[in-house]
Amino acid sequence: MDTAAIAVSLQLAAATSALLLLLGLPLGAWLAFTRSRLRGAVEALSALPLVLPPTVLGFYVLLAIGPEGPVGRLVAAVGGPGLPFSFPGLLLASALYSLPFAVQPFAAAFAGVDRRLIEAAWCLGHGRLSTFWRVVLPLSWPGVLTGMVLSFAHTVGEFGVVLMVGGNIPGRTRTVSVSIYDSVQAMDLAAAGRTSLLLTLFSFAVLAVVYGRKGAGAAWARR
Repeated sequence: MDTAAIAVSLQLAAATSALLLLLGLPLGAWLAFTRSRLRGAVEALSALPLVLPPTVLGFYVLLAIGPEGPVGRLVAAVGGPGLPFSFPGLLLASALYSLPFAVQPFAAAFAGVDRRLIEAAWCLGHGRLSTFWRVVLPLSWPGVLTGMVLSFAHTVGEFGVVLMVGGNIPGRTRTVSVSIYDSVQAMDLAAAGRTSLLLTLFSFAVLAVVYGRKGAGAAWARR
């Protein structure tokens, strides 16, 4: 198996999950508690990667981070490296593509917290930010953990966005899914089969953990 591609995939998945934790917590909290009329539009926009073809998303990301794109120009203005076909560019695309897998579980977990507990914290003098960190987040950790696990697993299996934005640079942007594609193109079906089996077992293990945790949580709630 292509161990270098596996290492890149794991690094990308870990970095994407960490980035989505930072971005997804405030966005998920806003979606869970806001009464703004923009909520529907923002929620639809954050869920767009679920239905948008990965190549389309990758194409728009390339336009944005390219030399003539707004992000590319901003990075060039501050002396940063080019983002297309680089790990940072790949991280940006992966975060956008896996955004709903983190934000939706986060928002659902936050919305499920008993409103009376939140109001009680307010009555005790805690502000909204303090209430979130002391009450909402501790009670929502199963949903936050689910979002992190799903975003990690989803990133490991990415193909279209990875190939569009990162290309196929061994040791830098070549991921497991791209490695499988290359093995099939080279008619090395044995290597493709071994790596595919590894991904299948990994995906099954992730889903078993997620659904097992949900089942345990539901059983605990019925007690």
